[in-house]
Amino acid sequence: MKNFEERLNRLEEINTVIKNGGDLDESLRLFEEGVKLAKGLEKDLMKVERKIELLVNEPVKETGEEPNLELFPELSD
Repeated sequence: MKNFEERLNRLEEINTVIKNGGDLDESLRLFEEGVKLAKGLEKDLMKVERKIELLVNEPVKETGEEPNLELFPELSD
């Protein structure tokens, strides 16, 4: 799976191609790809938002352990 930035860049590329017009079938295919990318990106952003809310609202621990701040552990290599 591509990382967030790569997928966002692809969505921006799709947007540019569609705005410039062209073949209707190709534009429709790109639009479908863009919708899938946008939904995936939105899902990732919601995960980040939840993680931030948990970190901000988490009580301070006295154990001395560092909190796990990894945002997308499922995307790690």
